[in-house]
Amino acid sequence: MFRNSLSGRFLLLTVAFVMLAEIMIFVPSIARFREDFLLSRLERAQIASLALLAAEDMLDDELEAELLENAGVLNVVLRRDEMRQLILSSPIPAPIDATFDLRDASAWELIKDALACLVDPEPQVIRVIGNPVREAGLLIEVTMTSGKLRMEMMDYGLRILLLSAVISVVTALLLFLSVRSFLVAPIKHLVAVMKSYAAAPEDARRIIAPEASVLELREAEEALQSMQTDLTGALRQKERLAQLGGAVAKISHDLRNILTTAQLFADRMETSQDPAVQRAAPKLVNSISRAVNLCESTLAFGKAEEPAPRLELIHPACVVTDVIESERLAVGDAEISFAEDVPAGMILRADPEQLYRVISNLVRNARQAILASGKSGEICVAADEGDAGWTVTVTDTGPGLPPKAQEYLFQPFQGGTRKGGSGLGLAISADLVRGHGGSLELLRTGPEGTAFAIFLPRSVADGGAEPE
Repeated sequence: MFRNSLSGRFLLLTVAFVMLAEIMIFVPSIARFREDFLLSRLERAQIASLALLAAEDMLDDELEAELLENAGVLNVVLRRDEMRQLILSSPIPAPIDATFDLRDASAWELIKDALACLVDPEPQVIRVIGNPVREAGLLIEVTMTSGKLRMEMMDYGLRILLLSAVISVVTALLLFLSVRSFLVAPIKHLVAVMKSYAAAPEDARRIIAPEASVLELREAEEALQSMQTDLTGALRQKERLAQLGGAVAKISHDLRNILTTAQLFADRMETSQDPAVQRAAPKLVNSISRAVNLCESTLAFGKAEEPAPRLELIHPACVVTDVIESERLAVGDAEISFAEDVPAGMILRADPEQLYRVISNLVRNARQAILASGKSGEICVAADEGDAGWTVTVTDTGPGLPPKAQEYLFQPFQGGTRKGGSGLGLAISADLVRGHGGSLELLRTGPEGTAFAIFLPRSVADGGAEPE
């Protein structure tokens, strides 16, 4: 959990980066320390040589050995006036393994020699050449063992590494606390507000109030506040519309019962011999019929939800035939013809009752549009089967849909296609088709006619068998 958290990863990365920086500092530092150590040995050797020269070679062997021990070298060679002179000497325990010239050594050479000294644990006899202090000669050359040098370098390196570790830990801890204060805490607060709002999005008190001091986090809080405000308003509007829909459904239910009774009396009025009643009765019957249709459509749309389609294998030709036979009874004396182009052997998967409602609604709308135009027309229902699914097409030769109906075609109470219509039929039909996983689409409309397409997909989410 710690490694997966933002603050934990930041802490680990900080420690790693600080240690990497310290290592990059350590390498040249240890090379510099080695150079200073060797230069100090050259300086001590030069001082011991000057003491011997001042005594005019009158020092005994014991004092000479003491000078070499204090200088930390085995022998000293000083070159003056093109003459190379062995000033101090003692027995060399082993052959000289390497020679290092410090007069013109580059940084890369110093680093390479320092790392080689650290890696090799075996003591060596080395020769070191450098420039005398205060130009007291052309060069000074000493011979020494590398054991003391390596010990001093190891001690210095350990102190550097320990100091680097302390610096990295302290730095990482400070950055860890800063990140938790400036980033992690505001992010946790933001997550807590989101969870609280998700529990009750209708409660406006749970909308976040931007308070972050970091610019990026404050912008995120402001964007979240705007989204929550819009969502809360939309949910409130949806709740009010749902309540309104429930009230309208109740009113429509009672009103439908009242209108049904009135329709019965209106039907009896049509048989009256009174001329005035005969003139008024058809208008009254039509008005009551429209009101009953509106109530029934409102009740159907106002249900909490349509029942899930009971998918089964059916012959669409039978459904289309039932729809057309029903519509032929409503045509009367109008010059409207019906055509079917559905293969008799076609089988598709659908809810037969819901498919009947969708096709019936489209055919009825086409019939009403042609009747309203006062001209003759034709309505055709065709079906086709493809690899992806089945398509049922309803076309007519009517006057086409008005612009407002096209704009709000599948929206309830707004997409009515005829005068006096409620605009619920197409909305309900589209919902029924979506319940099948398909789509209801307007293919074309205009003076030459209108065409709708019902697409039902072949694949089923529950893994049902394909029709054969």
